[in-house]
Amino acid sequence: MNIYDSARMAAALETLGYTQTPHREEADVMLLNTCHIREKAADKLYSEIGRLAEIKKTRADEGKQTLLIVAGCVVQAEKNEVLRRAHGVDIAVGPQSYHRLPELVAQFEREQGRVLVADFPADSKFDFLPPHKATSASQFLAIQEGCDHFCSYCVVPYTRGCEYSRSMAEIVTEAKRLVSTGAVEIMLLGQNVNCWHGMGDENLPDPDLGDLIRRLGDIKGLKRIRYTTSYPSKITDNLIQAHRDVEQLMPYIHLPIQSGSDRVLKAMNRLYTVAEYEDIVARFREARPDIAISSDFIVGFPGETDEEFDQTLQTVRRIRYDSSYSFKYSPRPGTPASLMKNQVPEAVKTQRLLLLQKELLSQQKQAYEKQVGRILPVLLTERGRQKGQLNGYTPYLQNAHVVADTTLLGQIVSLKITAASATSLTGEVVR
Repeated sequence: MNIYDSARMAAALETLGYTQTPHREEADVMLLNTCHIREKAADKLYSEIGRLAEIKKTRADEGKQTLLIVAGCVVQAEKNEVLRRAHGVDIAVGPQSYHRLPELVAQFEREQGRVLVADFPADSKFDFLPPHKATSASQFLAIQEGCDHFCSYCVVPYTRGCEYSRSMAEIVTEAKRLVSTGAVEIMLLGQNVNCWHGMGDENLPDPDLGDLIRRLGDIKGLKRIRYTTSYPSKITDNLIQAHRDVEQLMPYIHLPIQSGSDRVLKAMNRLYTVAEYEDIVARFREARPDIAISSDFIVGFPGETDEEFDQTLQTVRRIRYDSSYSFKYSPRPGTPASLMKNQVPEAVKTQRLLLLQKELLSQQKQAYEKQVGRILPVLLTERGRQKGQLNGYTPYLQNAHVVADTTLLGQIVSLKITAASATSLTGEVVR
C-alpha cells in the first residue's frame, strides 16, 4: 500500500509539471512517505529528514528553493511531533489527504507558511487523483483501505481510518486502464483486502472479493491477478472457489496468523482461533492443491510465555509456509497492547524471533528447492543485478532470475528452474 501511495503522490505532483529525478541534490521537491506500523520505521523518519534538511540548506545557499514534504501514517499519528522535531518540513499530509498535494504545494508557495493536513475527509481521495497508468507489467491497485478490527497492537485504524471500499465499476475501469497501458498483472491492495464490499450492479448488487476477481478475469489482456492482505475470519467460500475457478488468479495467498496461541490471539483481538485458521488453510489447499501460503508473525506479545511461543512453532510446523514475515512485538503509542502489563524483555523477544525465523527460513528454502527441474511461467519485471540478468516472479510469488534479452521484459516466459536458494530461483528460457 505504501508503494502504491508513493506512486500516486508522484503522479499528483506530475500534474504541476514536476518529473522524478534519481538524484536528491537535483530535487525541487523532496517527499518522504512514512509508515507507522513498527517503531523502527517511524524512528528512521527523523534521521532521514535531517539528511534532507542539509541538502535543502545547501541548495538554499545556491539560491535554489526546495520543498520538503512528509506524508503518510506517521503524520496522521504524530502530526504535532513531526512539525516540532522536523523544522525543515514544509508540508505534512496524512494518507487520506495526499490527493490534495497540488493544492497544498500551491498554498505553500503562495503563503510561504508550513502546511499540515491530517484529517479524514468525507470524500474519497480516489475521486480526485489523476488517472492511474501502468509504469510496468505488474501494477498495484488499491480497492480497500482502513480497518474496523482494532487489533490491540495495531495503529492502522487510527492512521488509515475505518474500512472503505471502492465500487466495482471504479475498480474495473482502473484495471482496464492499467492493462491498456501495459500491465499484465494486477495486485489488489487493502489493509483487509478480503473485507472489500464495493457497490456492484443490478446483476450483482452485493459482491465480495471473489466476485470482483471473477469480473476482473474477464478483462482481455489481464494475465495475472493477486491480492493482499487477507484477514482470516473474513475468508469466504466464494473467494476460495475463485482460486479453483479463475485461471488468472495466482496460486498464492498471504494469510497472517500472528500467533499459534489462542490466548495470545484473543489478547491481540484477532477474531479467530488456531483451529479455525488451520481449517481455512485446509480449504484453500483442497480448492487449489498447489497454492503457496505466506503469513505474518509477531513474537514477544505482552504476556507471551515460553509455552505459548512453542505453540507458535508447532503451528508453523503443522501448516508449513512457503514464505513469511516475522517481527518482534513493537509497542505503538495509543494502542491497548502498549499499556498491557507483562511486557516481554527485549532479549527474550530477540531469542524467540531467531528460533522462529530459523524454522520459517527452512520451510521457505524447501519450497524454493522443490521447484528445481520444473518449467514455470515467470513474469519478467526488471533488470537484475548481474549483467544480462532479468528478474521476475513465478505464479507462487517466488523470485526468479534468468540471463535473457531485455526484449523479454514485461512478458510471461517459460523458465526451466535449474537452481534454488532460500530466496530465489535460477532458470533458463525454454524455447
